[in-house]
Amino acid sequence: MERILLPEIRPAAPVSFADYCAAEGFAALKRALRELSPLEVQQIVIDSGLRGRGGAGFPTGKKWSFVPRDLPGPRYLICNSDEMEPGTYKDRVLLEHNPWLLVEGLILAAYVLSVNHAFIFIRRGYETPAENLRRALAEAERAGFLGENILGSGFSLKIDLHVSAGRYICGEETALMNALEGKRANPRSKPPFPAIKGLWGGPTVVNNVETLSNIPAIIRKGPEWFRGLAAIPEAAGNKLFCFSGQVRKRICVELPLGTTLGEMLEGPAGGMEPGRTFKACIPGGASTSFFTPRHLSVPMEFDSVAKAGSRLGTGAVIFFDERTCMVAATLNLVSFYARESCGWCTPCREGLPFVREVLTRIEQGRGEPEDIEILREHVKFLSFSFCPLAPGAMGPVDGLLRHFEEEIREHIVKRRCPVRN
Repeated sequence: MERILLPEIRPAAPVSFADYCAAEGFAALKRALRELSPLEVQQIVIDSGLRGRGGAGFPTGKKWSFVPRDLPGPRYLICNSDEMEPGTYKDRVLLEHNPWLLVEGLILAAYVLSVNHAFIFIRRGYETPAENLRRALAEAERAGFLGENILGSGFSLKIDLHVSAGRYICGEETALMNALEGKRANPRSKPPFPAIKGLWGGPTVVNNVETLSNIPAIIRKGPEWFRGLAAIPEAAGNKLFCFSGQVRKRICVELPLGTTLGEMLEGPAGGMEPGRTFKACIPGGASTSFFTPRHLSVPMEFDSVAKAGSRLGTGAVIFFDERTCMVAATLNLVSFYARESCGWCTPCREGLPFVREVLTRIEQGRGEPEDIEILREHVKFLSFSFCPLAPGAMGPVDGLLRHFEEEIREHIVKRRCPVRN
C-alpha cells in the first residue's frame, strides 16, 4: 500500500524542513497558488471524497463550501489538535513525525477559504508536538510559505499556535472557539453554525490534524488517486488507526479505509496477547459502541461501521480479551465523561454521574434487575443534551446493553463480578 501520512516512523528524528521539501513538500501549495483558484482547490478536495478524520466523518470539501464568500469582515480557520479522546493518539504521532504535512495542509485550506488568520489549538500535554509545530511554522515563514504575499501570490496568512487549557470539552468545536476567545469552554447554541458565525463572530471552519494533513497529497496527485487508496470502492483514502488494549502491538498505523477489523487484529496489531482470545473492542475511540467477534469482517470505514451499529470515530481501536469485565470497562469510560462534562446542560451534568452510579452498583454486586432498564432509558434520553459529549458517553453503554446484557444480569444475580471473581 502507498502511505502518505506515516511512510516511516522516526520518533527520535522527526522530518526536517529539508527532508520534507526533498519529498515534494510544498509542491501542492506552489501549484495551488500559481495555477488554481480557491474554488478549484475546493472542488479537488470534494471530488477526492476526503471525510473529516476527527470523529464526525463529514465531507471536508463540502464543509468548506458552507462558508459564504460574500460576507464582509475576517474569517478564520482552526486546526483542532485537542486530542483527548481516550485511546486516541494518532494526531500526536503524526505531529511528532512530520508537522510539515499539517502546516502545508493548513495553508492550502486557508487559501481555499480566503482566511488570513488561522489557529492550531493543541492539547496542553502535547509538548513535543507543540515544539515541532513552533519550529515548523518559523521555518515555513522564513522560506516564504507563510506571512505576507506568499510566493508572490497576493495571499497572506498568519498562523498562531494556542495551547489548550486542558479539558476534554475544548475539543468540541464551539467550546474550542470560546476557549480561544478567553471565555469558559462551554458549547455554543447552533444555529448559527460556525461557518456563518464562529470565532469572534466571523465565519469559521474547524478541521482535524489528520484531515488537513491529507490535503497536500490530494492536490499533488489528484482525487482519483486518493479514492483509489481505499480497500473498498465506497471509501476514499487511508486512515490512521491507533491500537491499544490486550494486543501484542500497541501502535499507530496508516491503513486503507475499508480494511476489515479482523485484518487489523491479525495483521498490524499482531493478534491478541499470548494465550488470549478476542472478546470485544471499541472500534473508534471511547465514545463508540462495542464490537464483538461477529464484527471482525466489518470493513473499517465510516458507513460500514455505522451500519454495523457503531462509529469509526477517530479510528482508535481498544481491544479486550476474555479476562475483561465489560461492565467495569464501560464504567471506566463513563467515569471519564462524567468527570469531563462542562456542566452546561442538565442531561450531561446530572445524567452521566447517575449512570456512573448505576454501573458502580452493578459492578460491586449491588445492582437490581430494574437497573438494566434504567440504563436503556439513559441511552435514549441523554441524546438530548446540548452537545455530543453525553450521547458519545452513552455509546459504550449502548454496546454493553446490546452485546453483553447477560453479563450484566450475571452481576446482578450472582451479586458479584462473574469475570474477575
